[in-house]
Amino acid sequence: MSGGLLVAGTTSDAGKSVLTAGICRWLHRQGVRVAPFKAQNMSNNSAVVVGPDGRGGEIGRAQAMQAAACGVAPDLRFNPVLLKPGSDLSSQVVLLGEAVDTVTAGNFRSLRPRLAQTAFAALDELRGAYDVVVCEGAGSPAEINLRSSDYVNLGLARYANLPTIVVGDIDRGGVFAALFGTVALLEPADQALVAGFVINKFRGDRGLLAPGLDMLASVTGRPTYGVLPWHLDLWLDAEDSLAYGRVLGRPAAPVGAEWLDVAVVRLPRISNATDVEALATEPGVRVRLTVEPAELAAADLVVLPGSKSTVDDLAWLRETGLADAVRAHVAAGRPLLGICGGFQMLGRVIHDEVESRRGSVPGLGLLPVEITFAGRKTVTRSSGTADGDVPVSGYEIHHGYVSRTDPGLSPVLRYADGRDEGAILGNVAGTHWHGAFECDGFRRRFLTTAARQAGRTGFRVAPDTSFQAVRDRALDLLGDLVEEHLDTAALWRLIDEGCPAGLPFVPPGAPAPPA
Repeated sequence: MSGGLLVAGTTSDAGKSVLTAGICRWLHRQGVRVAPFKAQNMSNNSAVVVGPDGRGGEIGRAQAMQAAACGVAPDLRFNPVLLKPGSDLSSQVVLLGEAVDTVTAGNFRSLRPRLAQTAFAALDELRGAYDVVVCEGAGSPAEINLRSSDYVNLGLARYANLPTIVVGDIDRGGVFAALFGTVALLEPADQALVAGFVINKFRGDRGLLAPGLDMLASVTGRPTYGVLPWHLDLWLDAEDSLAYGRVLGRPAAPVGAEWLDVAVVRLPRISNATDVEALATEPGVRVRLTVEPAELAAADLVVLPGSKSTVDDLAWLRETGLADAVRAHVAAGRPLLGICGGFQMLGRVIHDEVESRRGSVPGLGLLPVEITFAGRKTVTRSSGTADGDVPVSGYEIHHGYVSRTDPGLSPVLRYADGRDEGAILGNVAGTHWHGAFECDGFRRRFLTTAARQAGRTGFRVAPDTSFQAVRDRALDLLGDLVEEHLDTAALWRLIDEGCPAGLPFVPPGAPAPPA
């Protein structure tokens, strides 16, 4: 078998990432050698993968999660093109893990051939190495203004002759119009590769949905392969922080007598917001993303997360009054944590001639450190200890580094080679490491200290919470949902035989894109 499948969606956040992961998990449990693939991802949530040359590179966080669903190590080829938005008009281009350029509307046409060629070559290699490659599209395949330059949706399907299923989120409403309209806006050659549909996030009586599914099949000539139910426990490894609700996950009741309330500032260019997901797996820890100064005042612990535009997001903190709320929180003796870009904001000054090119900008002044931005990005996996005896591992993705610090500061962590990392001054801490809270011992130690500083003497960490076990359960749940609610026999036929011939054309269609 050298099969493939493309999972497209009616919109962003329709469920492409989780459906791809679920299909991958289902195939992996059948003994199939399966890999995920997303030709181009646009996200500031990334993971670090060590490439064949030993250097660290970035891929989308969702593809790292999908790799776990496949039971394989993440690979740079799983997401050959990653666009990391730094503003509304430009994105950093990460090609096979390495930042190589900046893309804008003005120069995309000149960059596109290189990006597409790299993506197609990566897919070809993966199809030679695995039994099945499950590909994830981006946005919607019916973005007809972008079709001529597309290499991640039907452009990819046309290149590799991939059968395509389109997933729609019924929780948003209008799912039948979205599914029909997606097909009807495609040119005939693209429509010929759309095999059918999947409904996502359904709540209620399936019988009430059945007439709509029958009518959708009648007007498109394509079946619905299944209806996935809405499920509370599918929230880990979000592609975008906007996918989170007000509160992450479903916080379990506290072990002790008190809750610990964690407020995470939702920065405009927030990156690796997934860092705080591990905190939300702890019983009695309520984690919410917010842009409200009043919510910081009520929180026990405040977190400034990573940012793709540190200086610009720092200016936004000041403009919104959140910077004053952060200072008031610290002045009240409650704990504050900065991660990566959030750590950089805590210092006295940021020297940035690389990202924002604003020169020297005053920081929040809560840690006696200075930050300087380097031209070459640090992208690496790291390991070490906290408090001398707690093993910690994580990864780093940053241009800024600590260029000056006052003596006497305590480190948050120590690298395996003995170097200090991060800084602690009283109730303020900052680190460049992402993913550290996924280490159970470090997370428990940190939360215990934070609760004490916040005056939550009745809070207790659970002794047995395993973040990896929580993630594994979520991946198995995805596999279960695919097995229970999709026509897996039909999926096998698509993967093995390709898209059925003779699918009807749905008018009006779109004109073929220019060559």
